[in-house]
Amino acid sequence: MKRSLVTLALGLLCASCAPKHETMKEGPYQPTWESLSQYGQAPDWFRDVKFGIWSHWGPQCQPEQGDWYARQMYLEGSRANRWHVENYGHPSEFGFKEVINLWKAENWNPEELMELYRRVGARYFFTLGNHHDNFDNWDSRHHAWNAVNLGPKRDIIGDWERAARARGMRFGVSIHSAHAWTWYEPSQRSDREGPMAGVPYDGKMTADQGKGLWWDGYDPQELYAQNHPLSERSAEDNNAIHRQWAWGGGACPPSEEFTQNFFDRNVDMMNRYNPDLVYYDDTSMPLWPVSDAGLRAVAHLYNKSVAENDGQNQAVVFAKILTDEQKNALVWDVEMGVPDAIQPKPWQTCTCLGSWHYDRSIYERDRYKSARTVVHMLIDIVSKNGNLLLSVPQRGDGTIDEKERRILEEIAAWMEVNSEGIYETRPWKIFGEGPVAEAVNPLQAQGFNEGRHAPYTPADIRFVTKGGALYAHVLAWPADGRVVIRSLAEGTQLWEKAVGSVTMAGHAAPLPFERTAEGLVVTLPDGPAPDAGSPGGISLLLRIS
Repeated sequence: MKRSLVTLALGLLCASCAPKHETMKEGPYQPTWESLSQYGQAPDWFRDVKFGIWSHWGPQCQPEQGDWYARQMYLEGSRANRWHVENYGHPSEFGFKEVINLWKAENWNPEELMELYRRVGARYFFTLGNHHDNFDNWDSRHHAWNAVNLGPKRDIIGDWERAARARGMRFGVSIHSAHAWTWYEPSQRSDREGPMAGVPYDGKMTADQGKGLWWDGYDPQELYAQNHPLSERSAEDNNAIHRQWAWGGGACPPSEEFTQNFFDRNVDMMNRYNPDLVYYDDTSMPLWPVSDAGLRAVAHLYNKSVAENDGQNQAVVFAKILTDEQKNALVWDVEMGVPDAIQPKPWQTCTCLGSWHYDRSIYERDRYKSARTVVHMLIDIVSKNGNLLLSVPQRGDGTIDEKERRILEEIAAWMEVNSEGIYETRPWKIFGEGPVAEAVNPLQAQGFNEGRHAPYTPADIRFVTKGGALYAHVLAWPADGRVVIRSLAEGTQLWEKAVGSVTMAGHAAPLPFERTAEGLVVTLPDGPAPDAGSPGGISLLLRIS
């Protein structure tokens, strides 16, 4: 009888310790598009900060073979698959779960990197919470496959958050795991040819197969989420996932267990780290329209922000490919692209110096974006009411390479002189003038139009305003030392008052100017123009009042 009572007591104790489902915080926001549309647009603090840096870093960086490694390694014959077999072994014996075990982040120094990023000019910082690989970079209550239990055995999000907040930076977390359900489907396959033909990869492994191994006690299905039928054409078409990204086109619908777990993990992260910003790598909303889990998670964050900010919602949540109606509920994120016009609501471009996950071949071939390219993107984006979020790829060990550091130092040098024309600015009546502004460069799906325009010339100018002044970013230095701003020509309705003075960032004395029918003609200081490749030669900033 005593033993039964003890057993019962222990059972009750274990039940009380088991993770429970999270609950959505109550408040003015309900988990519907109509209710979330109360949001309207991003708060002013987001419009002021303009520039963020992103650590898009997780176990997929360990092989240094680029983006989507945890999927590509299961695509027979792909570059990642060939590299994986040669360096790690066959995916039936060495799957992505083993790559997680290799990732130790042994040289990661978040304080040193954050100090650099702040000096570069970032005023907000994002960390990868999880990717499509479904591995949580925090001490997750609802997901055992996380960075505190495995791999680095560190609270990646927690350490980044402390470093960012210590430097007065806003803090964000990106969440990509809604797609793990379909994204990992190739792990259910096997080779079609060669000596391992027909041997299943590890995507369908179960917990009982880990007895005595390093992952004993961990269920691979919690990571891979592959205890379900394949989506249509998944077995033979590697690109089918792109047509099924918004859960149509024959995508296998996720289970209730999967969608509830997505909600629980998100709310746990929000409650634990209080992010100012959350990024969803999803069309419109995570898991929409097959589940309301994303709607509930966003409503929770909005209600939490209202309760903690005197009734004001100060949170920012991003998603992609939004309708005009959905842009009332979320902030539009454009991936690797820039729209052609000023947007009525604040928005963001996310882009990367190289690949989203570290790719050694980009380093070896010198294929990073230059400081010039990044600065020009920032200027163009800000002129159109947007912000720039720049990913700086990290090696598996947590470091960034010397080529990336050099680029960041050049951006820092430019920002030191020109940041007054970036922070706290607002769009003018037009975003700019010149050949690139007049050309058409449409977005492709999520964005993907960066680098498709002609090179900038001294005639390419972008405008912003602040404090009653107009700032004109001239995107290339004129060889003759003469800037002509056509939009400020004599008699224009864009600037009807007189021009009182023109000054240049980094130069103390006012500049000579003349307002003619051709435009506002500004004469630059005497002396040689800065070298086109130097930080100072990226562009020049004129202040007009």
